[in-house]
Amino acid sequence: MREVTVSRTIDVSPAALQKHLDPATIVEAEGSFTVIDIDEDESAGTTTVVASGPGMQLPLAFEEREGAIYYTQAGERGPFSHMETWVEFEPAAGQGESQQQHPATQTILTLRSAVSLAAPLPFGDRIAAWKRKDELQRALETFATELE
Repeated sequence: MREVTVSRTIDVSPAALQKHLDPATIVEAEGSFTVIDIDEDESAGTTTVVASGPGMQLPLAFEEREGAIYYTQAGERGPFSHMETWVEFEPAAGQGESQQQHPATQTILTLRSAVSLAAPLPFGDRIAAWKRKDELQRALETFATELE
């Protein structure tokens, strides 16, 4: 298994960013899959997004965690034997939300993912991590463009 991390400061408040980051928006921003179905389970506090890409569909299970959005490939359908991602955001340095008169106007957005490819290929996890990092970087760029 390999882990990749990308991070960027975005000129938007943490509250505005959090409102923008719903499961379908995150999947679409990564650029590899199209959302074809969304199932919200309010009692469990989870959302399952079925994403479709070239020759495959995979379910992604999302949940809100303190200061982060977490999602993983659900079930055994999909290209990974293991994939989990954390979308974390916090006020940029010196811009704590507790400052009532001057709320944060910049947010550090970090996307971190751990992946392991399901296919028995030489260097498979390395290739999966390289591809995943590209998807996460594309998502950062998309969010910055949409919100700044």
